[in-house]
Amino acid sequence: MIIIGLDIGTSPTKAVAFDLAGNVLTAHSIPYPILNPQEGHYEQDPERIYKACIASVEQVMTELQKKNKAVQPVCISVSSAMHGLIAVDHSGRPLTNCIIWADRRSEKIADALKDNEEGKRLYQQTGTPIHPMSVLCKLVWMRRNDQEVFAQAHKFIGIKEFLFYRLFGDYVIDHSVASATGLFDIHRLTWSELALNVAGISAEQLSRPVPVNHMTKLQNPDIAAEMNIPVGTVFVIGGSDGCLANLGVGAVKPGVASVTIGTSGAIRVISSRPNPEQKQRL
Repeated sequence: MIIIGLDIGTSPTKAVAFDLAGNVLTAHSIPYPILNPQEGHYEQDPERIYKACIASVEQVMTELQKKNKAVQPVCISVSSAMHGLIAVDHSGRPLTNCIIWADRRSEKIADALKDNEEGKRLYQQTGTPIHPMSVLCKLVWMRRNDQEVFAQAHKFIGIKEFLFYRLFGDYVIDHSVASATGLFDIHRLTWSELALNVAGISAEQLSRPVPVNHMTKLQNPDIAAEMNIPVGTVFVIGGSDGCLANLGVGAVKPGVASVTIGTSGAIRVISSRPNPEQKQRL
């Protein structure tokens, strides 16, 4: 029996198979480009990332089955990069690329919002600094600068939500990724009315927030065959790549930090409570 971790990263998507003792058995990653259509705009193709998710799991399963044809995953758990935004129509078709965390198009909007009282209240409620990376600021930019797409959008989602909708036909977002959008009330674990008003959207245009251990069984036989996994395989929604990095390296006690040096750089510590402060650095 194995567990597969699927990480939807900025540079590649990577699938890793572990035995139940936590030993790595095999891994496979599939890279994709960051698109830069104009200065300050950074995007990725969600369809290409979806295909990378399917193919990376399939490759891991194929490699494992060379040694044991009967091998099956206990579950597949998913991590993903934060702060992504995709507008989709009623059929789930992307109306935009995934606008990623590195995008700077909403910089002026973030600067103006950060310094007023409304921005301070948003930070206290959502725990997310007012910054161009924030989905909140990206939505304000889209409402002002891409009005046709904004009006057509049925949902505004991130890349993990895009994957889960394709797999299960349901829009869900884990509390971990939701808490990095700038739209989520981290004290009440629900979408923030204040943030929704600023963005100009309704809660119905966002995914349903669920705990990080939320589980769903894959019932689509065609997708299961593509991934080389059994129908009924359990998927755990998981969390964000940043939070799960701490869990993975064991930096889960006070005073212990994890340092990530990758497509982005970050230092993270675990806390039992939110730590908002006046300069919005945390």
